[in-house]
Amino acid sequence: MHVRRRTILMLEPRERLDFDLSLIASGGNGLRSTLQWFALAPPRDAEIELSADETALLGVLSPTQWMDFDELARAHPRAALEGLLAKELIVQQGSAAAARDEQLRGTHWRSASAVLHYASRWRGIDTEAIQKDLAESGDGDLLAKLGAPPALVCERAPAHERIALARAPDSPLDALLGSRVTCRNFDAARTLTREQFSAVLYRAWGARAAQDFAPDVPLLKKGVPSAGGLHATECYLLVQRVDEIAPGLYHYHPVDHALEPIRMLSSDEAAALARKFVAAQNYFVDAQVLAIAVSRFRRNFWKYRNHAKAYRALILDVGHLSQTQYLAATELGLAAFITAAINEVDIEQAFGLDPVEESPLAVTGFGIRAAERHEVEWDPLRAVWPA
Repeated sequence: MHVRRRTILMLEPRERLDFDLSLIASGGNGLRSTLQWFALAPPRDAEIELSADETALLGVLSPTQWMDFDELARAHPRAALEGLLAKELIVQQGSAAAARDEQLRGTHWRSASAVLHYASRWRGIDTEAIQKDLAESGDGDLLAKLGAPPALVCERAPAHERIALARAPDSPLDALLGSRVTCRNFDAARTLTREQFSAVLYRAWGARAAQDFAPDVPLLKKGVPSAGGLHATECYLLVQRVDEIAPGLYHYHPVDHALEPIRMLSSDEAAALARKFVAAQNYFVDAQVLAIAVSRFRRNFWKYRNHAKAYRALILDVGHLSQTQYLAATELGLAAFITAAINEVDIEQAFGLDPVEESPLAVTGFGIRAAERHEVEWDPLRAVWPA
């Protein structure tokens, strides 16, 4: 049997403090300190606790060279080797774990980015408890729990040294930007027209042009910027209420401006999935459309291989796309939202996505705002809700 270490592996030492009454009797402070080691090894989701022998062994095993297991066992503790094999931190040649590791290697992930991505994915999280703990209210609870926030502006010069700039005259763009308000009150009884649905999708996600930048290197021109013109972030949809479009899961084809059906759903199934996708943020569940921003890592990393900025560029893509979707919806008198508090693993499973290759970074949505406000919306300009 031949083995090698996983391609991407990071180790984290942590200190655990336990109270021990006997330490006080001997003149101590009662706290016993224990050092623990944990491994983070995408595409494994969980952090993995290690013994001291396993930790030391990971530092001498190669991630590129296959080594005979029995020869390694003659030079290192066999129990530690067997433990690492069971934890899939070393993989056996020809195994499914080795094939998965090879796929990760071929996607050209930067190690730190892969660890960040996998360590921050959720599954089955219900945010209601979190929201209860950090209630967004004006009664001082946040200050009591968190203390005073940092200053509103990080000022770098005294007021008398600032150079005042003239305000631009109001324009249609100013009116549109001023009307953009994150919606937490969607009308569950109303349906988007197919024309509204189509217009928002095209303006935010659709391609204006597709052509080769170089022979066999196709790039897209969209209404938003993207690193290298690659536009590696695509739109997957949970449609709930749109005229002439059945509730279900879809992929949006940005070049053909068309929907690719993935799975049809009943209205109840769609609502249940919407709640799961947004981690039980109930004020987003009634949106007529959930548009999930899914990054295709291999397309971005094809050019920016093992690049320190590649993953950051994908996050920027999502910001550009979501703001454009906000403005496209606002122009039509519709409402929109974005949230990063999502259950990525549940979304991947619903759409059949492989997280080594592609994964959601945020859920956006748009639809019809309710006539009455039941959830707080930040609207200081009174663009939506009059005083």
